[in-house]
Amino acid sequence: MARIRTIKPEAFVSESLAAVTLTAERTFFGLLTQADDQGRHRDHAAIIAGQLWVLRPEHTPAEVEKDLAQLADAGLICRYKGSDDKRYLHIVTWHQHQKINRPSKSRLPGCPHHGAPSGTVASTTTPAERVGVTESAPLPHGTLREGSRKVRESTSSPCSADEAAGEDGFTEPSVKQHGALPAAAVTPHRPDPGPRIMDLGTTPSGGASAPAPDTVSARQLIGEYVTACAHRPPKDVLGHLGREVGKLLTEGIDPVHIRSGLERHRAKGLHPSTLPSLVHEAMNVARTAPVAHRPWTNPADIEAAYGGEL
Repeated sequence: MARIRTIKPEAFVSESLAAVTLTAERTFFGLLTQADDQGRHRDHAAIIAGQLWVLRPEHTPAEVEKDLAQLADAGLICRYKGSDDKRYLHIVTWHQHQKINRPSKSRLPGCPHHGAPSGTVASTTTPAERVGVTESAPLPHGTLREGSRKVRESTSSPCSADEAAGEDGFTEPSVKQHGALPAAAVTPHRPDPGPRIMDLGTTPSGGASAPAPDTVSARQLIGEYVTACAHRPPKDVLGHLGREVGKLLTEGIDPVHIRSGLERHRAKGLHPSTLPSLVHEAMNVARTAPVAHRPWTNPADIEAAYGGEL
């Protein structure tokens, strides 16, 4: 399940991110929202494409694989294989830039290259959290002084061997202490409520689940459109059509009418922006009333019927 994550302003002047393409950078920011509380995710290009690029069908899983390769070369992510022979990845500088309040344990195996500890990062509950205000957590082993903006950073942290590769433009935010608390005032760590993200590609256990609704996606409709074409249309045309189809599906338009509109568009070769008009035309085609059969009968008045020509 996706989560709200933090993107710092310094990310847009990061030399590491500047070394990759714009699509790779977008994939990286998307992974921040899809990774679990330990920064881990399945290393599967098709799954990531379905999560991050569903309305951009021109960016295929093959293109996402190129994005992941660039991010790995830049040291922003680390790709590894778990004990179950599945591929996984984790964001190298996750624990330096994402402060999760009571993080859940990860269901995905840890990285064998960086030796990141499995499970949650210990956290404490402050009085501000007990009233619903979340404050930034200090660094492990760090010392804060009231009235000072400097934080003494830890001498060791997970993934310390490779963390420099992705932190060029990322700096730790300043933390200001609001007041000292005695040791007895700190609430002990609460038991973990359970994982908030499931391993993609596995089936949940413990009972049957409801079947997924029969839905049609924009990617599927565009795929049918491309299959019916004699030659594959340009990427810009497919991208524009994909956005128009996504808008129509969001409005609740029946996919049958959208298919009819796409068939008209393919036959006429019009601009993608005309698709809504073609769908509207398909929705309002006037049905021709069938003509009732009338058997032939001889006219009663022959003179009136034939004008005296007989």
